[in-house]
Amino acid sequence: MTFCEMTFYSNICSSPKFDCPDRIDSLELLEPGTASRVRNIISAARAENIYLAVFETYRSKERQMLLFEKGATQLRNVGTHHFGVACDLVRVEHNAPVWDGDYAFLGRLARVYGLIWGGDWGQPNVPNGFVDSFHLQRCAVSRQTALFEKQWYPDTDYDPYEDLVKDPITTSR
Repeated sequence: MTFCEMTFYSNICSSPKFDCPDRIDSLELLEPGTASRVRNIISAARAENIYLAVFETYRSKERQMLLFEKGATQLRNVGTHHFGVACDLVRVEHNAPVWDGDYAFLGRLARVYGLIWGGDWGQPNVPNGFVDSFHLQRCAVSRQTALFEKQWYPDTDYDPYEDLVKDPITTSR
């Protein structure tokens, strides 16, 4: 079996959106465990009177390159979005996205629901060279290379914080 046949990624590979250069905000293109956690975060935030919208889920290689060229991402070819294990959420006030302000609440909720927040990459006490306050992913940074090389994909029970305990990041991202 190929990597695509073994994982939810096969659904993404067969989607007509696989090569789409547009921004996609569909939770259907997130791996089910990731999608469930994102839904829980959105609900928990709503209970705190914080309203969130899904800004982007799946990202094609073409879109990744466009964002890299604009300086919006540090990864040129693919990122965790491409594999259905990441999404970007934005706070909504008065029916408009709010990009400014403190998104630490998202980091707190991400940790509760087992996702890594791009504001600290799961390591709040480690300085990071790249902060992405709207980003959540179900993949420890230490696993990204294996994911990108299609050698690993998260199973249902995967907890990225267990990877951080086993192999903490000691350098800046």
